[in-house]
Amino acid sequence: MIEVQIDDDAWLEALPEVKKLGFAAADAALSFLPPEMGEDLGLVVFLTDDETVRDLNERFRGKDKPTNVLSFPSPPGNPEGHIGDIALAYGVCAREAEEQNKPLAAHLQHLVVHGVLHLVGYDHETDEEADKMEGLERIILEGLGVPDPYAAGAREA
Repeated sequence: MIEVQIDDDAWLEALPEVKKLGFAAADAALSFLPPEMGEDLGLVVFLTDDETVRDLNERFRGKDKPTNVLSFPSPPGNPEGHIGDIALAYGVCAREAEEQNKPLAAHLQHLVVHGVLHLVGYDHETDEEADKMEGLERIILEGLGVPDPYAAGAREA
């Protein structure tokens, strides 16, 4: 089960279809997971503000600043199939979309896909990991009709 929770109305004001966009991106990412991960996996997409993400980032990562997306994987062996939660900061995401000349909807979907992949163990700490993760992101986003977020060569998340 995918749940999209909106904590900051700025998301709805900017993107009235934000719940649908978040759900579609999370669902598309989950559909690319290997079958051994199981079926009926669940997660929460939490759409909030910069201050809430800043607080989460500080408490869980020791970084006192907002960021675009945070992923919080569930502990291994979760019997309910809940793989975790992702949180997105409206202000950071909106600024990045504007700076990168991207539609906010496309940036949101990219960050949701990116966050879901982090929940299931993908990372981008090394060039090899980044290439693998970005390749999968491109495939998933293409299926959603979202342009390649890495076309200019910048790593954003």
